[in-house]
Amino acid sequence: MITSVFKKSTPLNYSLVVILILVFFFLSQIQEPAWLGSSFFVFQKVSLLCVTFASFFLVNFIVKKNGLSKDNGYAIFFYLLFILFFPTIFNNLNVIYANFFLLLALRRLISLQSLKNSKEKIFDASFWILVAALFQFWSVLFMILVFISIIFHASNDYRNWVLPFLAFIAVSILFLLVSLIFHIDIIQFFKQRAVVDFRIDYFKNNYENGALSIYAAVVLFFVFSMLTTLSNRPQIVHSSYKKVVACFFIAIAVYLFSPDKSNDLLLFSIVPLSIMAASHIEYVHQKLNNEIVFYALILCSLFTFFSQL
Repeated sequence: MITSVFKKSTPLNYSLVVILILVFFFLSQIQEPAWLGSSFFVFQKVSLLCVTFASFFLVNFIVKKNGLSKDNGYAIFFYLLFILFFPTIFNNLNVIYANFFLLLALRRLISLQSLKNSKEKIFDASFWILVAALFQFWSVLFMILVFISIIFHASNDYRNWVLPFLAFIAVSILFLLVSLIFHIDIIQFFKQRAVVDFRIDYFKNNYENGALSIYAAVVLFFVFSMLTTLSNRPQIVHSSYKKVVACFFIAIAVYLFSPDKSNDLLLFSIVPLSIMAASHIEYVHQKLNNEIVFYALILCSLFTFFSQL
């Protein structure tokens, strides 16, 4: 039944996803309603909700525009389910903003396969990744994906290899201007963020630990499915799926490298995982199998969400 609902992209699909986002976002926010007494925090929460909506539509645009998914709503539905594994994401301003900018970069990098406006796309992607790094420093590792994309599509022109460094100069100049206006100590800013910490001992309770464990099992299932079936998929999307897989593993590296760890950091891995999950549903034509996958994920996401509230 669930596969039938999201099998085609319809206004009903989008309306249902929007309503569910609103419901779960407000359920997570009413746990600590103190923010309602401050206009600044109310504005902050509204901006978080707007960026969250924009991220969902960006995911939908990426998969549809680049042929990573057929005309269905699987990707955005999986994206919602995976976010519910870690409800504290809805309170993490830096991670949500960084993820949005990384989505803007991913949109440009995957579209490189068309070989149109390659230089603009490489510069834009590099620019947005470096902006994301200002919110979550180790997001800078996604620059690896830029160079992977250049190797796949535009390695013959040496100027393409220079563009990421020009983007770095542009972001550096903008950040310098902002730091002068708001009196930000640049050295202290990066000293606090450019730290490597591999420890994974941040769990506040067993439910956070359990959510991570269930998510890890889901990851193994969909990543294994993608890696074992990639060679059987249309040749035209091979490079795009390879970039999606690379994006996922870079996201895991960001999680492992980052100090002040939390499950929220796994948000960066949710977009590529959602694309792989949607691809799995499309590739496996056994309706019963797909229904089991959907219902199992729905139960897991609801359990992890409400257990952590």
